[in-house]
Amino acid sequence: MTDTSRVDGAATEVVRSYLVAAAEEMRSALVRTAFNPVIYEVYDFGISIYDARLRLVAESTGLSRFLGANDYSIRKGVEYVGRENLHPGDIVLLNYPYWNAAHAYDATLFAPVFLPDSSGGDGPLIGFLCVRAHWMDLGAKDPGYVLDSTDMHQEGVIFPGTKVFRRGEPVPEIIELIRFNSRMPELVIGDLHAQVAALRTGERRLIELVERFGPATVATVVDTAIAAAEASTADALAALPQGSWTAVDWLDDDGITDDPIRMQVTVTIADGTCTVDFTGSSPAVAGPVNLPYGSTIATARVAFKALTTPTEQTNAGHFTALRVVAEPGSLFHAVYPAATFTQWTGTVAMELIYRALAQGMPDRLAASSGGDVPGFMMVGTHPDTGQLYAVSNNDPVGWGASPDHDGIGPANHLCQTQARNTPVEVLEARTGMFFERLEIRTDSGGAGRHRGGPGLRRDIRFATAGEFLSVVKKTRSAPWALDGGGRPDPIQVIVHPGTDRERRVSTRRTPVAPGDRVTLLTAGGGGHGDPRRRDPEAVRADVAEGYVSPAAARDVYGYVPPAAARDVDGVPVPAPAERPAMTTPDDRTPA
Repeated sequence: MTDTSRVDGAATEVVRSYLVAAAEEMRSALVRTAFNPVIYEVYDFGISIYDARLRLVAESTGLSRFLGANDYSIRKGVEYVGRENLHPGDIVLLNYPYWNAAHAYDATLFAPVFLPDSSGGDGPLIGFLCVRAHWMDLGAKDPGYVLDSTDMHQEGVIFPGTKVFRRGEPVPEIIELIRFNSRMPELVIGDLHAQVAALRTGERRLIELVERFGPATVATVVDTAIAAAEASTADALAALPQGSWTAVDWLDDDGITDDPIRMQVTVTIADGTCTVDFTGSSPAVAGPVNLPYGSTIATARVAFKALTTPTEQTNAGHFTALRVVAEPGSLFHAVYPAATFTQWTGTVAMELIYRALAQGMPDRLAASSGGDVPGFMMVGTHPDTGQLYAVSNNDPVGWGASPDHDGIGPANHLCQTQARNTPVEVLEARTGMFFERLEIRTDSGGAGRHRGGPGLRRDIRFATAGEFLSVVKKTRSAPWALDGGGRPDPIQVIVHPGTDRERRVSTRRTPVAPGDRVTLLTAGGGGHGDPRRRDPEAVRADVAEGYVSPAAARDVYGYVPPAAARDVDGVPVPAPAERPAMTTPDDRTPA
């Protein structure tokens, strides 16, 4: 280890901030140059900077679960290629799911960074860069998203750690292989080069930093930052309740059968460590909901970081105390050739970790936030261009209420951090979808002393033929609440509503024709505390805003407005409507 006494605090902060700024500049380069809306609109990517020892030193995430995934995959990729086979200008592609910690369309590109050598040889290795982003098509059995694969080979062309650039020059044979195995080659090749642009940006900045401050100073700062992160995490863990807590939940199905799938986690905080153990979960299943182990680690990392040091810039030291256990061959540790394409298991599992922790520290945790991410996509041929398209969106849900305040919503699920929704304007322009309605759902948030955030309703009419893909794994069991709060209704996807073909589905490819419709009802957040203890003024405001109906205000919250009460527009509050009041649903978890 370098001598940390030689670098003062100001220099340490300058170098550390430079690394973070370099990651953010990589992010800007990717967003500006990407071809695919899921990258430049949704931010379905993750960007990381590592030192020469493959320790995370800075990151810029779009999807938070890509942070730990990058750490896992770059180690596997470097191990496969061999450090001795990496040279200046090389860029390596990895999407083998069990190493890449994601499905085959989350393409990881990583690059070594060397200091320039005046003699013309390879200078010293000073770090690594990694950019992961979602590609829309790479030769899987179905266009768009694969919902019913039964092994890895149905999910796309696999690259275990393959150079796409060698010493700064593209490898034409590999790029052409990618091009000819994609139904949307312009998008995919464009996004590949956008990732390359981000890597080259990071390479320049990392070299500038080391040349300016010197390798020893930068190494000292990295050691100092990692040690500080370890210390602050240790302090945070010591301040938490110590113990072990177990929670169980269920996925709707695996895309092959309708059988629910058991998930179990035990979280133990003791002796300066936090262990997240998925023992007791289902063995691997036939369909593509199995989670690669690296993705399981990433899921646990998001919950762990939020619990311990949520305001600190992330580096490797923040995760030294975390242990993740998942038996090989189980739902949370997929091994070859298990299908892994539908990664929604990780979203539900993150809420499951919080549910376990809430048993031991209910004063620190919020209730469930919608239970899952309601995703959808349309695949078809655009009538103006004649080109195949596949454009997706992840809809907002309500966040869970906490001991201190209501849940926000509708908002992106808490697992998605900086990720965004695809704008309606993009969805309508680039697909055959027309959006007839997008509104907050009254009474969708769980009731409580603090109310869960509301979900939304989206009504879609199809102007052209194609396929509508719904991706959600929590439509059968309600999101959980805390301390006597109400459990909201789960997510619902209703295809062909109001017709004799009406059907409620979860993860499904549904052929659609012009005039067909779909309704999505996203879940609100769970409530916290007895609804009868809610501040009457808060209930009045909820009714005025449309979050809570007059009937629910009366029957669930026990609110009776004063005779002269008026809403914010000066209009008398109407008499409660004669309709079923919002209730606290029973636990719908399958036995």
